[in-house]
Amino acid sequence: MKVGALLTSAGINIGLCILFLSFYSVLRKQPQNVKVYFGRRIAEQHKRLRGAFILERFVPSPSWIVRSLQCTEDEILSTAGLDAVVFNRVLVFSIRIFSLAAILCLFGVLPLNYFGQDMQHEQIPSASLETFTIGNMKEKSIWLWVHCVVLYIISGVACFLLYMEYKHIARLRLLHLVRTTTNRSQFTVLVRGIPKSTHESFNSAVESFFTSYHAPSYLSHQVVYKVGKLQKIVTGAKKVYRKFKHFKGTTVDQTCRSVTYRCCLCGVSSNSFQLLPTEEQEREKPCVKNSNLNLPAEECAAAFVFFKTRYAALIVSKILQTSNPMKWVTSLAPEPKDMYWSNLWLPYKQLWIRRIATLLGSIVFMFIFLVPVTFIQGLTQLEQLQQRLPFLKGLLKGKIMTQLVTGYLPSVILQIFLYTVPPTMMMFATLEGPISHSERKKSACCKVLYFTIWNVFFVNVLSGSAINQLNALSRPKDIPMELARAIPLQATFFTTYVLTSGWASLSSEVMQLFGLIWNFVRKYILRMKEDSDFILSFPYHTELPKVLLFGLLGFTCSVLAPLILPFLLLYFFLAYIVYRNQFINVYCTRYETGGLYWPIAYNATIFSLVLTQIICLGVFGLKESPVAAGFTVPLIIITLLFNQYCRMRLLPLFGTFPAQVLIDMDREDEQSGRMDEIHEGLHAAYCQSTDTESADDISLERVQAVSTTDEDGSGSSGEPRGKESVGQPIAEERRISVSRGW
Repeated sequence: MKVGALLTSAGINIGLCILFLSFYSVLRKQPQNVKVYFGRRIAEQHKRLRGAFILERFVPSPSWIVRSLQCTEDEILSTAGLDAVVFNRVLVFSIRIFSLAAILCLFGVLPLNYFGQDMQHEQIPSASLETFTIGNMKEKSIWLWVHCVVLYIISGVACFLLYMEYKHIARLRLLHLVRTTTNRSQFTVLVRGIPKSTHESFNSAVESFFTSYHAPSYLSHQVVYKVGKLQKIVTGAKKVYRKFKHFKGTTVDQTCRSVTYRCCLCGVSSNSFQLLPTEEQEREKPCVKNSNLNLPAEECAAAFVFFKTRYAALIVSKILQTSNPMKWVTSLAPEPKDMYWSNLWLPYKQLWIRRIATLLGSIVFMFIFLVPVTFIQGLTQLEQLQQRLPFLKGLLKGKIMTQLVTGYLPSVILQIFLYTVPPTMMMFATLEGPISHSERKKSACCKVLYFTIWNVFFVNVLSGSAINQLNALSRPKDIPMELARAIPLQATFFTTYVLTSGWASLSSEVMQLFGLIWNFVRKYILRMKEDSDFILSFPYHTELPKVLLFGLLGFTCSVLAPLILPFLLLYFFLAYIVYRNQFINVYCTRYETGGLYWPIAYNATIFSLVLTQIICLGVFGLKESPVAAGFTVPLIIITLLFNQYCRMRLLPLFGTFPAQVLIDMDREDEQSGRMDEIHEGLHAAYCQSTDTESADDISLERVQAVSTTDEDGSGSSGEPRGKESVGQPIAEERRISVSRGW
């Protein structure tokens, strides 16, 4: 690929970024789009925006960038949760390490690569990008030690920054545990694999087992019931019924009329609603309020067991209950809002089969994806493509068309195919049987990460040097040398991929194209009213793998092909601004993992570092530089030792909770008298369906139908004064002693 093709791709993506960001700065000021760009804020404080014409609303402005940069980490923590802070720290780490790498490699390594051969250099736009890679260095060159020194500096600083970030996030995780004073999940253990008996029910079996073996700490229990479709319909009706609390103390416009329109295809008229007369409303009230339906339910081999203290619940969740590990399996229960109830009904003995099946399905899907990847790599090699498809010779003679096909089109096509990956992996993660939404999204995040690293990086590298050389995958021992040969050649494709998948996707993220289109359809085509549930949660399973993949590309190409670093660094700067804005204004946190995305990011970074060092070792071997290759081997060993130290020192804090902290929290609750209040709320927190009307339900008796008229003669309904809170309030931080052996 020529430099001109790279500049063509960069120009197209820069133009798209500027266009999308300008559109965003205008669209975010329009009142009709407030639910799209300020969904989280609207959920917290429902305010009606004025609809008057203001010229400033139609002028692009960078004010949102300033607000995003001014937001502190504590504000993100209180607003979006610990997972958002983890994602933000991954971006901060990437900015720091690749800023250093850009300075060292652009000014120290890039000139050596460019002048590595005794050759007459063409003008830069016409020069091949391979001349800027380590592939242009002479064999046995004395300057390869510079590449080795730069590799040592980047690896050492990366390990130091990783350790500091690990410590910081581990401390935030402990503070997160301390602040969640009313978290019922800390007292609750989920028991699965309850043995079935013909003499007693699951309910009696649970009570008998825990009163026999955990009597001092056992409080009570609640068996999980498998409900049918009828119960799901009733549950949905109750959710709709709770929405009437928005009309508390307000009036309904009697002059409001239904909207009559014709269906697009069949042409049949349809009424959006019909307002009942006042007499019928009064007559229908008892039916609406009568939600106590006796529906048949089947006991499952799972139960929530409540304990008197957090420490007792932790001990029971970690120890083996019987000599058969497949029976009486215990684990700490997820938070009530995080429960994925449908998977609780699955038999525990079935889970290992599901995991094997989803693993095989993921592998098959990864190999099926080789077809579009191989085709995409053919677009970067015009000679082989024209030999296989002779009718393209005339079309690809033009210089502009050649630059467009080789520089922009491959990464665009690959990005289109990659849009199918997250939904597929989320389906596989659901079939595995996770018991919480956060666990399902975390599993999907790992699957998407493995998929993108394999198909975007390894397959492109190993199949990119020649379209028909996929047999390299069948020789694992030769993969390091194949990577060493191919990565300098494929660095140009990765650079254009950063432009297309990175810059353009950030512009699409800040624009919220899908949300904007759905908001338009919902308002002006379906004529639906405002819905407080129209708030998205942050898609960690799509965005975190993308950031980590770019980190992998940055590490592997930094020393070998430094020209990618400016484009990559600009992506991380733009991502830092965009995602902070999205956390503050757009996405709402319904559940979180408590910072468990950080071990995923840490492991991916360590893998990227070790892979980079192995590839550099292979490159130094190909360039016949024994000194540089010899000094690279200790660097690999040191990095692995650092990883082992972090796994022993900090990783256990992300697997469980310290007993010292839990005991201090239990003692403080007992001394303050909060323990009895927490115990009383355990059953209600994990209740599948309540028989009595909850505190959030509001009787319809306060909703009155009256007729009102505006000044222009048209009817209008009163504004709802109540609002629905989406997030849980953060409890006041408690003063307990937490040992910090940093």
